[in-house]
Amino acid sequence: MTDVRMFGYSDPFSARAGKEINFMISAEGTRKVNSKIVRLIHGDENPDGPGFLEEDIQTEVPETLEVKRQYVQLGSFAEVKDHEDTFSKLKSFSMCAFIWPSLPGKQRQTILGSWSVSEGIGYALGINPEGKLEFWIGDGKVVDHVTAEIKLVPKVWVLAAVSFDSTKRKAIIYQINAQNSWNSLIGPVAPFNHNSIVEEKTRIIPSMGNKSFLISGSHEHNKERGDFVSLIFNGKIDRPAIFNRVISHKEFKALSTGGKIADPLAFWDTSAGYDKDGIKDEILDVAGKELHAQGINKPVRGMTGWNWRGKDDSFRLAPEEYGGIAFHDDALLDCKWDVTVSWTPPDDIRSGVYALKIWEKNKEDYIPVIVRPSKPRAKIAVQMSTFTYLAYANERLAFDAPTAQAIVGHTPVVSEEDIEAYKLLEFGLSTYDHHNDGAGVCFSSWKRPILNLRPKFRLSGMTIPWGLPADLSLLWWLENENYDFDLITDHDLDREGVEALNPYKVVINVTHPEYYSEKMLDGTEEYLMHGGRLLYIGGNGYYWVTAACKDDPSCIEVRKLDTGSRAWQAEPGEGYLVSTGERSGLWRSRGRAPQKLVGLGFTTEGFDQSQPFERMPDSFHRHVAWIFDGIGESEVIGDFGLGFGGAAGIELDRYDLLLGTPPHTMLIASSYGHSDNYPLVSEEITYAFPGRGGSQDPQVRGDMIFFTTPSNGAVFAAGSIAWSQSLPCFGGKNNVGKVMHNVLQAFLKSGPLPGSSFVGAEKHWR
Repeated sequence: MTDVRMFGYSDPFSARAGKEINFMISAEGTRKVNSKIVRLIHGDENPDGPGFLEEDIQTEVPETLEVKRQYVQLGSFAEVKDHEDTFSKLKSFSMCAFIWPSLPGKQRQTILGSWSVSEGIGYALGINPEGKLEFWIGDGKVVDHVTAEIKLVPKVWVLAAVSFDSTKRKAIIYQINAQNSWNSLIGPVAPFNHNSIVEEKTRIIPSMGNKSFLISGSHEHNKERGDFVSLIFNGKIDRPAIFNRVISHKEFKALSTGGKIADPLAFWDTSAGYDKDGIKDEILDVAGKELHAQGINKPVRGMTGWNWRGKDDSFRLAPEEYGGIAFHDDALLDCKWDVTVSWTPPDDIRSGVYALKIWEKNKEDYIPVIVRPSKPRAKIAVQMSTFTYLAYANERLAFDAPTAQAIVGHTPVVSEEDIEAYKLLEFGLSTYDHHNDGAGVCFSSWKRPILNLRPKFRLSGMTIPWGLPADLSLLWWLENENYDFDLITDHDLDREGVEALNPYKVVINVTHPEYYSEKMLDGTEEYLMHGGRLLYIGGNGYYWVTAACKDDPSCIEVRKLDTGSRAWQAEPGEGYLVSTGERSGLWRSRGRAPQKLVGLGFTTEGFDQSQPFERMPDSFHRHVAWIFDGIGESEVIGDFGLGFGGAAGIELDRYDLLLGTPPHTMLIASSYGHSDNYPLVSEEITYAFPGRGGSQDPQVRGDMIFFTTPSNGAVFAAGSIAWSQSLPCFGGKNNVGKVMHNVLQAFLKSGPLPGSSFVGAEKHWR
């Protein structure tokens, strides 16, 4: 009997009350699951806190749901819209494309064609399991192959081409070097021969069948799952074309040096369609018949092409050199599952984190959704870090990243659930992972099961909550202390700008607001400039330049560049977001260090032990002493917590005037005693030398600060992921909570803040 397995996702992942939310479920080993809607109150099962808490919600969602196995189409490819069956009428024909194969060999891959694996019908130009360029045709009974003599070299551009003469049943396959000093992994000084011409007579002419023309894939059918696309290409494809005649070697040779071949049947100009804001997923046919190709699972645009010369590092400067489109056989943006059940939260429902809870036998799953109020109700908004949730979605660092293991300071502790999740490659990757060919993952979406976006999840390899379950500690504390609050999300702020924040007297960040768009930065800055009050109580915030994908709010894009704590680094020339046209990487590298906005910026991370904060001299100043009402002069703050035992830890931010911390900022507390498993972040290190760990470098610490902004606005910041995870200790009655109470009580009142009249005309310089 098959074990019960069940997975699901919601779309949208966040919605206003009164708007419909769809839940998609796939199950094996059962055809029915129990179900109910719950509100998630606390996610950490640590006995030092309140434990796991949920509230049943009365809804019209059935108590039992009919479920089925739903399948996933992995891999990025493009499908041509051929409404007039143009390609099925081919007799003699030729095909070509510039290719940069990143993983030749091991398995068959398709570059372009109309091929049915199941039926053995059609034609395709691709790569065989030995890593050689190959052309294959089939008539349903016989399959013929013509194979190049020389293996493809990984990450080296060549022109791959084939001509087929149906009257003579003759195929010629061409592999022509297109390498230059800039565009490939190895340069021209390497004495490799990339050229090959092979001519063979075939036994058959292909049966064209009725399958669509694909770039980077072939058609396949399975009795259980139905039709899908397989034999996905790994690497970049630039300017593919097909002709309804035989093209000569001379013509292909001219094409390989920048020439053109007249009268293509279809020519997909992969460099066409760029504007100042990037490019969409549709690949334009410029030959006249508008046989455009639609990208599936987000083939990566904005990549250097076969003719890149290294002078310009952005598609905005030289779009003609950015025809490369990267395809990956493990890419996933949208499972496209059928809807299992829908739920519309009533207009009067409490704003919060809800979930469709499903269970059967000894298996359960929570499919979360964030519900925003139908209209603002509270004075406090908690901004849920939905961009960051997606960036880490299904990350595999504990297994695949040695650097992550080193930071932990101990052998990673993995559970059976971690191992099971690691095996589930079908649900896609995070922006901390690498595709099978080694390329970093730059897109992530909520339209798939995200196994670490569950209330009881604990960080793989460690023992602490991360992301959403860690953020529930803050929500629990606010509710436990009778504060009314609304939830908003990064996506709301990105879409609406400052209007998402303006209804609120106070905005609170959650534990890890790492991924931010320009619209989010601008909205937060404008909010603070006009009297808004912000509690930044997370770590490593406002860090990576991120964008929502064009025409798809479920998707984010980020590229990791030359600095920052990064799991991968973009190839040269490929650091610009195709979603917005802007340079990715760190906001700090673009002149907007987080210190300029919230006073603190990322300085260290570690996963062995968290520490407390101790008061600094500024904390006794009459302008800020009210923050510590009820706290002793020598009392340490947060020597407890669900995040490794302290309020200062995991990832920490520090005050730094040289990076833009407002000069009048009061440095009111700092952490101390961090181990050498807390290294200084890489962007601070211009020369590598010993002594950059927590026991040696004074920059390895977390800081607590306060500063005012125009119109009676203010920022309180405690730069630590662990801060909110200290709040639930001792039933919520602790000195971390006392600091929060003091700040919130002051921030919720209108007019000048206690002791803040000195700010404005006078600056506080120490």
